[in-house]
Amino acid sequence: MVADVDDEHAAEQLTRQLARAVGEKTAKALAGVGVRSVDELLRHFPRRYLHRGRYTRLADLVPGEHATVMAEVAEIESRPARNRRLHIATVTITDGTTRLPLTFFARNAGMVTHLRRQLPIGASAMFSGLVSLYRSELQLTHPEYEPLGETADESLVQARVNRPVPVYPATAKLPSWKIAKAVRMVLDPMADADVPEWLPQEVVQRRSLPPAGAALRMIHLPSVDQEWRDAQRRYRYEEAFILQTALARRRADIAAHDATPRPSRAGGLMDALDAQLPFELTSGQRTVAEEIAADLAAAEPMQRLLQGEVGSGKTVVALRAMMQVIDAGGQAALLAPTEVLAQQHHRSISAMLGPLAEAGMLGGASDATRVALITGSMGATARRQALADAASGAAGIVIGTHALLSEQVQFADLGLTVIDEQHRFGVEQRDALRSKGRTMPHQLFLTATPIPRSVAMTFFGDVDVSTLREIPAGRPGVQTFAVPADNPRWLTRTWEKVAEEVSRGGRAYVVAPRISSSVVEDDDAPTPVTALRATDAVAGKDAANVEDTFATLGRDRTLAGTALGMMHGRLSTEEKDRAMADFAAGRTPVLVTTTVIEVGVDVPEATVMVILDADRFGISQLHQLRGRVGRGSAPGTCLLVSSAEPGTPAWQRLQALVASTDGFALAEQDLEQRREGDVLGAAQSGRGNSLTMLRVVRDRDLIEQARDDARGLIAHDPNLVTHPEVLLAVTRLVDPDHEEYLDRA
Repeated sequence: MVADVDDEHAAEQLTRQLARAVGEKTAKALAGVGVRSVDELLRHFPRRYLHRGRYTRLADLVPGEHATVMAEVAEIESRPARNRRLHIATVTITDGTTRLPLTFFARNAGMVTHLRRQLPIGASAMFSGLVSLYRSELQLTHPEYEPLGETADESLVQARVNRPVPVYPATAKLPSWKIAKAVRMVLDPMADADVPEWLPQEVVQRRSLPPAGAALRMIHLPSVDQEWRDAQRRYRYEEAFILQTALARRRADIAAHDATPRPSRAGGLMDALDAQLPFELTSGQRTVAEEIAADLAAAEPMQRLLQGEVGSGKTVVALRAMMQVIDAGGQAALLAPTEVLAQQHHRSISAMLGPLAEAGMLGGASDATRVALITGSMGATARRQALADAASGAAGIVIGTHALLSEQVQFADLGLTVIDEQHRFGVEQRDALRSKGRTMPHQLFLTATPIPRSVAMTFFGDVDVSTLREIPAGRPGVQTFAVPADNPRWLTRTWEKVAEEVSRGGRAYVVAPRISSSVVEDDDAPTPVTALRATDAVAGKDAANVEDTFATLGRDRTLAGTALGMMHGRLSTEEKDRAMADFAAGRTPVLVTTTVIEVGVDVPEATVMVILDADRFGISQLHQLRGRVGRGSAPGTCLLVSSAEPGTPAWQRLQALVASTDGFALAEQDLEQRREGDVLGAAQSGRGNSLTMLRVVRDRDLIEQARDDARGLIAHDPNLVTHPEVLLAVTRLVDPDHEEYLDRA
């Protein structure tokens, strides 16, 4: 509570400092763009630069966006409004090719006269406002404007013409040029020495970066384009360096702890598991397994991320690591983000182990262990038994959800923690599990989302990364098709395909982006199946949802006599278990569901998936979803139903899925289309993307340089004793929230 009060007091102090610098009114307006301190104002960098005489292409404006443009006044007209109390002035601007009307509402004729003086025909000005459509034509309604009058001093004319004009992220109430004036009010009185330097001097010199004070002026007040380009490069590098330093420090901190070595043992449970597996490990699985085995045998805690293509066999690799730890006298805990996934892991691991997981049971192997499951919804008797098995060491493997983090859960000797879908857990949760070991446990992180190398280098610099690309032999694969939602014949064929697969003993997923509709449907006028396609391209429509889809498919003649199941996050644990059991057994061979089945759910009989409003999902998520089918002996089919218009980004995403099943190539495309924070799950971290200037695809080479510099620095000065400026920068950027973001990302 005291910390909260201190934080609020500090925030108020910063706000007051900004108000003293730029005035109360401007400070209040700046808060609308997320600027609440002098430092945040100086770090509110321009997003682009304009040049006098080089007008903005007006034809490129997009309805609904807030735009700042530079153009020439072509004409101005005015007329009284219908109620005669207002005058409507229309100023037409041009870039030399396209004309764009601007509409102003004036309370009297005098205001129109003032507008004519401010914006005479032929004058250049900056205009900022919301782009809209009126009678199929683009327009700006009542925009803010800033005339670009020329200086009377002819000696300064050329310099003024060449000087880039910064355009800041702005709002309708606070246009770009007002932000620029606020920046000048703070920046002009400052000396370069007043600007703190966060980078070591040797790094600034080695990488030929402008010093902090110079860079700040170069990005806000550039004389020529090369200045802001150099400044942007410096700030991109600075972000990369601070991130990499934070990761290098964490890596060094963990390496400083002792872990209990868990070497492999010949003739133990791991060898017994290998002997009874019904398949051969792929060469990729063997290579990764050797890397993990070597890590586990060391006294330094393993920190390894195992990423793999959909269906590449990450679970068996992780299970072999658990067996190695059990052979060495330890236990392993597997933390899963959902009960559905935890139960899936419990079933699949128990099945793979067979008699090796039946210690004390009739038919169990002589050196068998047990696999315990701990979830928040399990019964008291089962929970007591699982807790006892974990605490006594009888259960070599303990699988669970967040319930594993409870103080009641204790281990005899926790040697390995396996974090599945690690981006869904925060640093505190992972620390809570790790703290249950007598010494620091080894850690293995799993992710089913392929991570591009640039992302891994940026956000996983503190862990070693192993990758599985090879799919085990015998997998039949999945064919993917895009289905136009406005084509009734194609949609009819979609549901016929579902019926055909079910008739052959297969299972079908029907995925919708939402659980329920925000619109009350008329039960007497059911929505036809062919209308289950609402997308962003259909204005005013809701997304397809599970409840309505379930009801509609139940009335569809194509699926007559086919039992349907329903699955989503609002169901109780018992209802989810029953839904999955009925689907797997074929009692309800069609499961209408949300993305709760995205990762880990394994029903080999599932052969077809229909994804409604597929354009509402990202590439990587769609790839994960279709990975739920074609996991048995029969090939899979994925049907992407969408109303996305050809040529749009949404349409391009779907075409990428149709053309490729390479998850790593698709992840690269996903990263190029979307912000890094979206791809990495920043929404789950409770904050947006922590990167403001750095882009992991574009700046890959720069990130490599920063990583080398950061690791070299930490190797010579692990506690940053001789580099307090870097320590302060890391503390400022990687505050507790950012620290959690980095871990969850």
